Amino acid sequence: MAHKKKISKQPKKSSKKKAKSTLGGFFALNVSLRVIKSLLLGFIVVLFLGGLLVVGIGAGYFAHLVEGTPTPTKTEMKQEVGDIAEPSKLLYADEQELATIQSDPIREKVDSDEISTWVKKALVATEDENFYEHRGVVPKAVVRALLGEVVGFGAGSGGSTLTQQLVKQQVLTNETSFKRKANEIVLAFDLEKYLSKDEILTAYLNVSPFGRNNKGQNIAGVEEAAIGIFGVHAKDLSLPQSAFIAGLPQSPIVYSPYTNTGDLKQDYSLGMARKDDVLFNMYRQQMISKKEYDEAKKYDLAKDFQARQDIEVQQHGFLYYTVYNEAISIVAKQQAEEDGVSDSEYDKDDVRSRYVEQAKVKMQNQGLVVKSTIDKNIYDAMQLGVAEYGQYLDDGSGATIEPGTVMMDNQTGRIYGFIGSRDYSTNQNNHAFDTVRQAGSSIKPVLVYGPAIDQGLLGSATRIADFPMKYQRGEHAGKELENAENKGSKTFQTAREALVESTNITAYHVYQDMLTNKGSEQFAYDNYLKKMNYPTSNTWGVESAPLGTTGISTLTEINGFQTLANGGVYQQGYMIESITDSTGKEIYKHKNDPVQVYSKATASIMNDMMRSVIDEQHTTPFKSILSGVNYSLSTADWVGKTGTTDNYADNWLIVSTPSITLGTWTGRDDNKPMNDGAGNRTATYMAYLAGRIYQVNPSVFAENEEFELADEVKQIKVSDFTGLKSGKVTHNGTTYQVPSGETTSLWAKDGPAENTYEFGIGGDDDDYKTYWNTRNKVSTKNKNTETDDDD
Repeated sequence: MAHKKKISKQPKKSSKKKAKSTLGGFFALNVSLRVIKSLLLGFIVVLFLGGLLVVGIGAGYFAHLVEGTPTPTKTEMKQEVGDIAEPSKLLYADEQELATIQSDPIREKVDSDEISTWVKKALVATEDENFYEHRGVVPKAVVRALLGEVVGFGAGSGGSTLTQQLVKQQVLTNETSFKRKANEIVLAFDLEKYLSKDEILTAYLNVSPFGRNNKGQNIAGVEEAAIGIFGVHAKDLSLPQSAFIAGLPQSPIVYSPYTNTGDLKQDYSLGMARKDDVLFNMYRQQMISKKEYDEAKKYDLAKDFQARQDIEVQQHGFLYYTVYNEAISIVAKQQAEEDGVSDSEYDKDDVRSRYVEQAKVKMQNQGLVVKSTIDKNIYDAMQLGVAEYGQYLDDGSGATIEPGTVMMDNQTGRIYGFIGSRDYSTNQNNHAFDTVRQAGSSIKPVLVYGPAIDQGLLGSATRIADFPMKYQRGEHAGKELENAENKGSKTFQTAREALVESTNITAYHVYQDMLTNKGSEQFAYDNYLKKMNYPTSNTWGVESAPLGTTGISTLTEINGFQTLANGGVYQQGYMIESITDSTGKEIYKHKNDPVQVYSKATASIMNDMMRSVIDEQHTTPFKSILSGVNYSLSTADWVGKTGTTDNYADNWLIVSTPSITLGTWTGRDDNKPMNDGAGNRTATYMAYLAGRIYQVNPSVFAENEEFELADEVKQIKVSDFTGLKSGKVTHNGTTYQVPSGETTSLWAKDGPAENTYEFGIGGDDDDYKTYWNTRNKVSTKNKNTETDDDD
């Protein structure tokens, strides 16, 4: 029994140990699981907290990126996405169209109902299959694209919806940066709030590029694509045609079937393969049936491609290019100023060129309307006039004598019309604005006599030496200074006579006297010509300057005469009245900036003296020829001045009435001399030209108005012999009786001095002796009862 008990207790002990062992195993497993669970939970918590941190940092960074991004209103957003490139227009002063500036790319905007539904479906299937479900952005696509940017994962998978692409094209730039992408996302959400899906789709199809058409032009917008590739309107596109067009925006030039000449490419298979991909996308998304897919894919689309066509080139001339370039200059300068670019910085060629290129793009694509000052009737009459009467300029040598002519309003500086050359098709050099030639004697009123009278240095009857002389300094030192007709008349001319006869020696003396008196070789330029935008040059101080040896443009010289005709007030000549954008908003308006260059008194005296130039016809027969052309026009109060350079290389005639200034330069492009008689030929051309203009607009000449002396002008009686106050003079102990005779001298400032032996400007002792003796001898000869001469 004892043995049995022993035996029976043994199994119980083993079972107990086994249970204990099993229990321990479960406990260990349980502990391990709990540890693992805790670790997992902890890891998840860490990941969660880390994710929150990352999300928080990301959100903060995103907020930083979009900080300062303006939130457009619904109206602004609609305007921006719908603002397509439009051709700009140039207008005449009366708003008749002068020309259209073709946009690049060319496009035509159409409404939604003018676009085939096939195109819309094809575009959505290919570019944004979730278009009708998302609210502007697909988050997972954005993340995928961003990962592609950062680590290369998913690179090339895109991420932009059609809404984002529209925002990028129309509102933002193509800059690749996280900031632009963040702004794109924000604005895409806004766009979806403001526009319907169909409005977004229509806008996208109107603005996107579609490669080239059969004329080789860059095209944008579905309508231009439909017409330029298949010869149909966008609403009439078939399924295969729609699929082809919908595939183009991804890479327009690559997939386009045309070259830049409008010829079909030898290999356009890439575009065809792209079309098949689009069709498959439509089938995969159940937008078309299997039958429609198969038929569209098999369709011979190549037979629908339009044959090459030549571009209808719009013929342009001086007017188009002059107005266009002036508008470009204004827009470029305006943009530079908005960017805070200083004038000195803008004057640098690279800076200015950059803004000019930007302005050209703006002019081509933003539907600007440029209103010019050009009077269409006057401009056309001037072109007809030069075609009819330009031959009067020819000198018999066989060479073509060209004119550069401008007609300007005195009061405002408005340019009514101009002539660049006799025929743009044979000579594109714009002699009215671009050619720079020596001014000859036409410079004398603005450089010599105008400033001298303004400074009170002389009056209209002041006597000036006209005796043979030589240059005193510079490259011409020792060389004789000659008049056009002689080497000196060996007398003292009045200022009026000197201007009428255009003597060079007298102009030399007046100019040197003024520069010496004022102590600066640049006095006349700094105080007068500079204010009228004459070119800067160190030649304004040389001895030959009063003879017109400095080069200037026709426009510049005519603007100087406008100043005198306008009471001494300079109004810079201008050709652009205003520029408006495509919405009608005025972005530029010309503003008059009057500058009082000469006193009113001075200007009126100069006009009075220049009337004598035209009336006495010593240097130009303009008025007598004009009376034969149109007598009524010849009765207008014409004033003006001529100019001729050495060997007749240049000839000028500038005339004004109280309302307008009309002037011309004539010469050869090779700068070779013209034959004698250039002045008469120029006068004939100008008289007939004025007559032609009068036929279309007689009132512009204000023929019933007259130049009048200003109230401030001092009309002083002086000795006709000396130009000073009457009375005897004493010289070296001898008293001289001044010959009798008085005249009126016009002074703008101060007045004539008391009579003196050396009464004039310029001249030496021998000159004065000759003059006194000559005049006294004439006086004695006329008085038979007198036997003694006054020496």
